[in-house]
Amino acid sequence: MAVELAEVAAGLPVAASFALASGITNRREGRRRAALNEAMHELRRPLQVLSLALPSESSASAPVESSLRLATAALDRLDQEINGDPPEEVATEVSVKQLIEGAVQRWRKPATSRGGALTVNWNGETMFVNGDRFGLSQALDNLLSNAIEHGGAKVRIGARRHGDWVRIAVADEGAASSAEASRRRADRNRAHRRGHGLRVVARIAKRHGGSFTLRRTSRGAEAILRLPLCRQEGER
Repeated sequence: MAVELAEVAAGLPVAASFALASGITNRREGRRRAALNEAMHELRRPLQVLSLALPSESSASAPVESSLRLATAALDRLDQEINGDPPEEVATEVSVKQLIEGAVQRWRKPATSRGGALTVNWNGETMFVNGDRFGLSQALDNLLSNAIEHGGAKVRIGARRHGDWVRIAVADEGAASSAEASRRRADRNRAHRRGHGLRVVARIAKRHGGSFTLRRTSRGAEAILRLPLCRQEGER
């Protein structure tokens, strides 16, 4: 009995320490969540203002409007992640052509502003995948952003059907110059984001029953997103 009492007594400080540590952790988590919720609230206001400031009828505003919708959707998912709500994913029939056209609209100007070009290789074939339009758009945005930031002057995106699959490829030509490459490496080091976008793409591909690979060659890099088709042109 004496031994048991001694063991219990010895355990009390440990239990108390765990309880204290747990309380501190919970308070810190509460403060972190409150700060993140406040930051999200402050982000929503400028997004709303920008949305309302867009001209009602202008093809030039389409890339901005599309990017704002993606930013709002990303913010909603961050809200769900922070506050413990289950993520909401709506699976629909998505046109591969529309996905690529939307991504090119959003990223053509950033490419040209760096002195490069964004071109599309497309044979006109109509293909559809079943999935989350936001997630798929996010994957293409990450691939194009990565190619424009880290690749060379020319970036190409295209899609081809392989049986019951579609192969979406984004290719670049590597660093345009040593000075440009140094600048981009400095940007990456400051941002501390290297590799995050490609991990997002891989996760989205897996969630849609597909795959993601990145091939590096002497001419540059090619990122390949492979997704199962739900139907093709003329199928219902």
